[in-house]
Amino acid sequence: MGRPLGLHLRRGPVVAQDRARRQHRHCQRRGLAGAAARRQRPGRGQRRGDPQPPAPRAQLRSRLGTLALYDGRFSPPRTFAWLEPEDCAYDSSRVVVLPVPYDSTTSGKPGTRSGPDAIIDASAEMELFDVEVGLEPYRVGIHTLPSIAPHTGDPGEMVRRVESVAGELIDDGKFVVTLGGEHTIAAGPARAHAARKPGLSVLAIDAHADMRDEYLDSPWNHACVLRRISEVAPVTQVGLRSACREEYEHILAAGFHYYTPGGYRSEGGAETVIQHLADDVYITIDIDGLDPAEMAAVGTPEPGGLWFGELSELLKAVCRERNVVGFDVTELAPDEGPFSCAQLAAKLVYRLIGFATAPR
Repeated sequence: MGRPLGLHLRRGPVVAQDRARRQHRHCQRRGLAGAAARRQRPGRGQRRGDPQPPAPRAQLRSRLGTLALYDGRFSPPRTFAWLEPEDCAYDSSRVVVLPVPYDSTTSGKPGTRSGPDAIIDASAEMELFDVEVGLEPYRVGIHTLPSIAPHTGDPGEMVRRVESVAGELIDDGKFVVTLGGEHTIAAGPARAHAARKPGLSVLAIDAHADMRDEYLDSPWNHACVLRRISEVAPVTQVGLRSACREEYEHILAAGFHYYTPGGYRSEGGAETVIQHLADDVYITIDIDGLDPAEMAAVGTPEPGGLWFGELSELLKAVCRERNVVGFDVTELAPDEGPFSCAQLAAKLVYRLIGFATAPR
């Protein structure tokens, strides 16, 4: 079978990487227990009265020592924050994480399809107590769903697919956290919430206006996502540094509020932004809203962005003053930056879960 590579422990279960995970998937397909049982049958050179070899679990346990199998597997199910089973069961969890590894319309550099996995993997390194929130956000229960299969032929169909799944989760009473993937996918949960919350408003963190009516012959391109969302709920944007003339004129004509990082800092910060938000708020975060000095792992970076600390303070204030119904974090392209970028994104997700679900 070979010795697992890169074994390390986190809160009990073994997290086995590389060869071990590939072997686990192989054993799932082939049926490890059945093959091991066949090997144990008395055969050539073995009589029924001879001592039997150890059972399959014991055989594997003897190879790994105390780093034993967890419920017959090399690794526990991959969950955000790598929680124990009792902390991430669907029925008892208030929060559901929905990974969407989709980047069919990205411009600049591709790779945001790897964002959800990178965020989940990086979340294994977080402390479960958050000093800014003042509690352990995971205590509300955080269940992680399998990734939604991408629909690579039609971005509009992909949005509808995400909207359908998010809608079912909302109807089941869950607080939905969507991980992208390109920003296009944010239209799915935003539309699902808007259909169930009349009067909903949207807070968008983004370097780009994303207000084109159409781009590259598609109204569902990632450059159009806030235009599509604005058709079902008013959008207030913070972090804007890039827009074409069409987008800029549309924002002014529609009466939407936007803040560049400099404008946000000089015009009152969080208090001013909150004045434009309704009681119920959906938050969509394109990670390139942050400054590329902190967040280099994006496909379309823009200089002069928000800092993590000031974004954290804004989100804290919004969650304190308004009812945040759900959020997404998108556009992380992990191959374009150091591991610290995935760690930042994971921390942002976890902290916002804490802000949004903490007692008010």
